[in-house]
Amino acid sequence: MFPARVLAGAPLALVILALSGCSSPWSCTDTTAERGEAGVKVQVEDTSGRPLGVTAEVVDWRLRPHPQVPSQGDQVHFHYRFDGADGMSGPAVDACAVDKQRVALGCQTVYSSEAFGPDGDRTGDGWLAVEHPEQVAGVLLIPNDQSYDRRTCEQDSKDGGGPHPPEPVGIGDQL
Repeated sequence: MFPARVLAGAPLALVILALSGCSSPWSCTDTTAERGEAGVKVQVEDTSGRPLGVTAEVVDWRLRPHPQVPSQGDQVHFHYRFDGADGMSGPAVDACAVDKQRVALGCQTVYSSEAFGPDGDRTGDGWLAVEHPEQVAGVLLIPNDQSYDRRTCEQDSKDGGGPHPPEPVGIGDQL
């Protein structure tokens, strides 16, 4: 038998274990945001679908050889702009070269914190290498913020979990 003092302290020990997360790995949950509607100009949204007060826009694009690897032929060179973004920790969005049916041919993430320009403009440029550049009909942005993706429950059941951006766009995905 256990002494009364040990039994009296048992509920307190359970509370401490519960608060530390040691007793409840099953409470870790992950949610993945729905992919927003791609466009040339988008309102950047958080993982709940709420606008962040930042717009991202593809200003222009063209096919041309990359100056560092001209032997690889034409690539998609595009310019983008973020309006309303914080220069230190602003959002990021995926930019995708698409064909006439809005099928992704190649994508990359562009960060507002890496965009800069005269007079504080948040402008930048990027390159997308695609297998068939002649099929590119445009460059679209996905509005979901990709700048922060916390650890998943699978990676860390104690500290992970919560909302996550949608899965990255893959080649062949319909936008």
